[in-house]
Amino acid sequence: MHQIGFDVGGTFTDLVVADGRTGIHTLKVLSTPDDYSRGILNGVAQMVGAGVLRPGVIDRMVHAFTVATNALLTRTGARVGLITTLGFRDVLEIGRLRMPQLYNMDWDKPVPLVRRALRLEVRERMSALGEVIEPLHEEDVSAAVDALLADGVDSIAVCLLHSYVNAAHERRVVDLVRARAPQIAVSASFQVLPEIREFERTSTTVVNAFIKPVVDTYLGALERGLQRVGASAPLMVMQSAGGVMKAATARQLPAYCIESGPAAGAVGAAALGRMLGIPNIIAFDMGGTTAKACLIENGEPRLTDQLEVGAALNAGQRLLSGGGYVVRAPAIDLAEIGAGGGSLAWIDAGGALRVGPKSASSVPGPACYGRGGLVPAVTDANVVLGFLNRSHLLDGAMPIDHAAAEAAIQRDIAGPLNMALHEAAYGIHEVANATMVRAVQAVTSEIGRAPSDFTMIAFGGSGPVHAASLALHAGIAHIVVPPASGVFSAFGLLFTRIEHRLVRTCSVDAALADAGKLNLLATELQREAGELMLAEGVAAADSENHFLLDLRYRGQSSELGIPVGLPLTAATIQQATQDFHTEHERTYGYHSPQEATQIVNVRLRVRACAGEAIEVRADRINPAVRERAGGVAGQRRVYFGQRWGWQDTPVVRRETLDATTGPLVIEEYDTTIVVPPGALVRRDATGSVHIDLTPLL
Repeated sequence: MHQIGFDVGGTFTDLVVADGRTGIHTLKVLSTPDDYSRGILNGVAQMVGAGVLRPGVIDRMVHAFTVATNALLTRTGARVGLITTLGFRDVLEIGRLRMPQLYNMDWDKPVPLVRRALRLEVRERMSALGEVIEPLHEEDVSAAVDALLADGVDSIAVCLLHSYVNAAHERRVVDLVRARAPQIAVSASFQVLPEIREFERTSTTVVNAFIKPVVDTYLGALERGLQRVGASAPLMVMQSAGGVMKAATARQLPAYCIESGPAAGAVGAAALGRMLGIPNIIAFDMGGTTAKACLIENGEPRLTDQLEVGAALNAGQRLLSGGGYVVRAPAIDLAEIGAGGGSLAWIDAGGALRVGPKSASSVPGPACYGRGGLVPAVTDANVVLGFLNRSHLLDGAMPIDHAAAEAAIQRDIAGPLNMALHEAAYGIHEVANATMVRAVQAVTSEIGRAPSDFTMIAFGGSGPVHAASLALHAGIAHIVVPPASGVFSAFGLLFTRIEHRLVRTCSVDAALADAGKLNLLATELQREAGELMLAEGVAAADSENHFLLDLRYRGQSSELGIPVGLPLTAATIQQATQDFHTEHERTYGYHSPQEATQIVNVRLRVRACAGEAIEVRADRINPAVRERAGGVAGQRRVYFGQRWGWQDTPVVRRETLDATTGPLVIEEYDTTIVVPPGALVRRDATGSVHIDLTPLL
C-alpha cells in the first residue's frame, strides 16, 4: 500500500511516503504562508524528482494543516453573520463570564467573531423537550438574509434555541438561506454540534462558519493541485480527535480539524509507545512556531470535548479559561503554547527577557536562516550555544549563518541586558523551556497526574533539542526520541483511521434513567454513524463502535465521559456511575458518592478497524533528498548553562550511536538530539533513542 502524509506547520512542511517496496522516505521543505498548498506541491515535486514517489500508485493521502488555526489566531476568516432566536443575539458575547487573568486590568475579552450588527434575530421558539412554542416566522429569515447580504457577509451561522432536540426550524432556516443566497456558506448548529448548552453550541457553529470558506478554498486548491500531478487517491484530513475524514467532509465541518497537525503527532506517539511497551507517555512536539504536549494513558491519547483557540495557552479543560474562542468538538487533549524554534526573543518594558508568542515563521525566519530575519529567535540561540550545527541544517540543504545569529542576539538581548553572548543565548533557551513547562503541567499536574510517572516522547524539528532541559524542569526521567522525529507528525498521519464522533443530549438523573430510552438513542447514533462511515467507504462490518455516557454531579457545569457497552441496563448504568466517582476522584481530587449524578449526553466514537501496521524502524526510514549524505560527525563546543558550562561534545549520527553517557549531540536530517552531561543514552532495535536522566534528577 502506497501512502503519503503531509503536515503543514508555520515554518516547515513535512512529507512522509511509505510503501512496501522501498520503505519510508521523508522530506522537509519551507512552508509557503501565502498559499500553504504550494509548499506541499513543491515537496511532492521534489519527491517525484528523487524517484521515491509515483503519484499514480498512491492509495492513501492524509493531510494535517494549520490553516484553520491560523485564520482564528489572525482573525482572517470569513465575514460572518449569525441568525438566532429572538432574544439570544448576545449569547456569543456574554459567554461564560470567565477571565483567564483575574488581576490583569489590561486584559480584554476576545472580540466576538460576529459583530453585534451582524447577529440577527428571528421569531421562533422550541421548548427544551422539542415542542414548538412559537412557529418560525419565515419573513424574519428572509429579512435577515437580505440584511446580511447587504452587509457583505461570506458565511452565515444558524443557531436556534434547543435545536439539538428538534432541528425542524433550523433546517427550514438553512433551506431558506440556500434558496435566497446559494453562493453563501452556511453552518447550522444541528449539523455542527447537536448538543445542549447555548453558548458553546453558538460559539462552535460561528467558528465553523468563520473558517469554512478559508478551509474550503484551501482544500479545494490542494485537491486540484494533487490531481494535476497525477495523485488521484481521495484526500483524507486529520481531525482534532485523532481520526481522519474525507476532505469533502472537512470542508463542511472544519471546526473538527482545528488541532489537525498536533493531533497527528499524538497518534504517532501512542503507536510508538504500543510498539515499545510504554503505555503512559507525555508526547512533546516542538516545531518552528508552537510547542504541544499531550497525555497518553494506557496507550490511548487523552481526549477532551472542548477547546479554547486563540488564548495564550490553547488547550482543552484547563484551570483558567475564557481567553480564546470556545470550540466544543471532540479533540485530543493538547496543550499548545507559542514557543517554537522560530519564536522571537525580546525585552519587555520592565527589562525582562521574553520569548514568543510571535514567531519568525518561515518568512523571513530566524536570523541564522539568512532570509532577511533580524530579530533573534530560539533557533538562533541554539546555534550560538552549539546545540545546532553552526553551518547547516537538513544535512546541508539549509545553510546556517552563525554570525547573523550572534549579531542578532548581541544587538537585541545581550547588549541591552549587559550579558555575555552565550549567557543571553542560554537565557533565551531557558525562558522558552520555562514557557513550555506550562504545557506539560497543563496535561499532567492540572488533572491530577505526576509528570514523573510518564515517559516523554519528543519529536518535531526542535523537540529533541529541548527535550532533556524541559524534562529536567518537569522531573521526567525517561525520554524517547523516535526515528524520523523531525517529521513525526507527518509520520503519525499514516497510523490514523477513519473516524467520526456523534452525540445526543439526554439530561436525566442516573438513578432514574430509562435504559430503554438510552438504548434507542444509542441505536439512532449507530444508524447515523453507519451512514457516515458508508459515505467514507467503510462497511459496517469493518467499523468499531465505542459508546460513552457523559456524567456529572447534579449542579455541575462540566461532565466526564465514561465508557459503556451495549445494551445499556440498570446494572451497566450503575457501574458507569461508580466509574464516574473513581474518575472524578482521580481528575479533581475528590468524589461524592452520596450526591445525585446526571447523565447529560450519550456519545459514540466509530472508527474503521485497524489496517496494515506501519513499522517504525530507523533502518527503513530515509530522507527523500540529501544534499550531503550522512551529514558531518565529529566534535564541537556546546554550552550547557552554569551547571556544566562549555563542554567539548561529540557529534554523532543516530545509526552509529552506542550506549554511552552525555554530553552528546546526535545530528540527523530532520532534527538534532541534545544529551546533557551525565545522562545515559542508548539506541534500541527500532532505532529510537532513549535518554535516561535519572542520574541528574
